[in-house]
Amino acid sequence: MAWYPDAKKMELQPESDAQSAIRPTQFILHSIAAPWTKERIYEYWRDSTNLESHFGQSYDGSIAQFIGTQTRADANFLANRRPDGTGAVSIETASNLHHTDPWTPEQVEGLIRLGLWLHRTHDIPLRICRADDDPGFGYHRLHAAWSDGGTACPGDARVKQFRETVFPQIAARAKGQKPPEEEPVPQMLHESNATDVQLTSGKWTALAFTDAVLHKGPRRHHTVVHLLLDERTHPETVVVGRFYLTDSAGQNPSAYLPTRSTGGSGHQFHCAADVPAQRQLRFEVCATSPQGTPVKLVHRVASGPHWEL
Repeated sequence: MAWYPDAKKMELQPESDAQSAIRPTQFILHSIAAPWTKERIYEYWRDSTNLESHFGQSYDGSIAQFIGTQTRADANFLANRRPDGTGAVSIETASNLHHTDPWTPEQVEGLIRLGLWLHRTHDIPLRICRADDDPGFGYHRLHAAWSDGGTACPGDARVKQFRETVFPQIAARAKGQKPPEEEPVPQMLHESNATDVQLTSGKWTALAFTDAVLHKGPRRHHTVVHLLLDERTHPETVVVGRFYLTDSAGQNPSAYLPTRSTGGSGHQFHCAADVPAQRQLRFEVCATSPQGTPVKLVHRVASGPHWEL
């Protein structure tokens, strides 16, 4: 079990001994939405909840470690521990009550040093996680699978600091140079639309989020579309979603392999293929109910990182 030598050790029990082992492949940064010291974060994990992070950080940049980095902690939802035994290391950092403030200079320096130690100790690769299970560095809202129901954590100001300072400095100090050009810091897609749509049974329907175009090439991306169907949808309803490319006028489509699921409630669809120059990525869905009746789509979200080529 690995302990960061520059952190104050404040071991949580029984979690530290009772929770399952992980092989750390990611480092995920959080804001706790409270102006707490690392000691107060420890007390909260110990006394008020069954969740916890590996580390806590005060505004002065000082860090405490609560659980060894090769033991599961529960701050990252599906990234805590995966079926293959890999998992994420997490840190909760002091913030204002709405996690809208930037990290202090002392916090930034502490995060860089911890990230560098995790890279050297666990061989976490020097890149920003391209998918929820991709090894690397990230922040809580970067991938939907890292939270239960979505989150804004750690806040816009800190995401900007992560992209522009924290991660680039971890990479620079580890390699003695700037992050390689082939691993640029991504921008984020996050578009949603809560307008109800009646899907005609058995018919493909193109969906708009902010608009109908998810990405314009040349671009590399990892996009997740989440569709929420009316909970009264028949459980045997077949739901098929697919991403497709068009030209700049929205014509001449070329479809990817469709993804199929069944029933109401939520459905997720993934795409990580490059969008060529002069092409656009769009998404469409086909829902086929047993009775041939329309199916109501009540909400849709498209999210994920992307890189300009």
